[in-house]
Amino acid sequence: MNFDVVALGEYLIDFTPAGRSEAGQPLFERNPGGAPVNVVAALAKFGKRAGFIGKVGSDPFGLYLREALLDVGVSDHGLVATDEAHTTMAFVQLDAEGDRSFHFARNPGADQLLREDEVHLAMLAEARIFHFGSISMTAEPVYTATLKAVHVAKERGALISYDPNWRPSLWKDEAQALEAIHVGLSLANLVKVSAEELVFLTAEQDLEKAARHLVEQYGITLLLVTAGGSGSFYQMKDWWGKVDTYPVLTVDTTGAGDAFLGALLYKVLEMGMPLQEWQEEELREALDFANAAGALATTRKGAIPSLGTFEEIHALMQEGNRPSSTSDPRRTG
Repeated sequence: MNFDVVALGEYLIDFTPAGRSEAGQPLFERNPGGAPVNVVAALAKFGKRAGFIGKVGSDPFGLYLREALLDVGVSDHGLVATDEAHTTMAFVQLDAEGDRSFHFARNPGADQLLREDEVHLAMLAEARIFHFGSISMTAEPVYTATLKAVHVAKERGALISYDPNWRPSLWKDEAQALEAIHVGLSLANLVKVSAEELVFLTAEQDLEKAARHLVEQYGITLLLVTAGGSGSFYQMKDWWGKVDTYPVLTVDTTGAGDAFLGALLYKVLEMGMPLQEWQEEELREALDFANAAGALATTRKGAIPSLGTFEEIHALMQEGNRPSSTSDPRRTG
């Protein structure tokens, strides 16, 4: 099977707050999670041929994650099960605004144990887009497996999409994180970062300067910066601009950035031409759709369960209730 997009990385259980028991104790709801999976799940929901490469435990959680992958229409051909470690778990805490923090049960988790020889190379042979993140670069052997997959996909002509997805608790220290994340940046054509991650990676508070620095340093074709309710920014060689998002009642921000990226990659596939050939207005229209997808995902709990359909995303866009403030694109350089 030829794939439109294949992702590699962590696949885990998100335990999301779900109220309290009769005894007053916190309840947690089980949801499938993992940023790379969320991205391909969004694309599968839009009708694209999507596959995933990763590792789970040979346990009930691992079985549930395989079923969840198939339920959303993502191929499980690259999903490996192991007896060496338990399926990775993340306990999500939500604050009053729905913003989340994570506690990971991963020492090690099954996702870290994917080996180079377990990477399903045939899935990468014809993939139009290969997507990965930095969480699969936190430890061996999955670090080497990740780089193997990226290089094979690049050699076959795939567009390389990357999300640094900075999670401090998963790294030995910031120096190790920065070194590995920068390796990922050097391999990518399209990169999605949050505003906070951009500042972390560049030590530059001014988003425009920071974005230009990353694009110039690594030769990134398109850098996307998500800024929550402020919308999203984009930086290409000659363009810098902002596209406003849609105000919604936020319940849980888990997976919102992945919904945004999945929607943007859908537009890349639909355009069917290199990013360098896009017109700026085409990019802004794609980001408008991606912003709506990301905003919609915050209105429901969980990551994959919160992903919107075409109809829901377009309905939000047609409401036309974006902030009145606009930000004009401008040339850089």
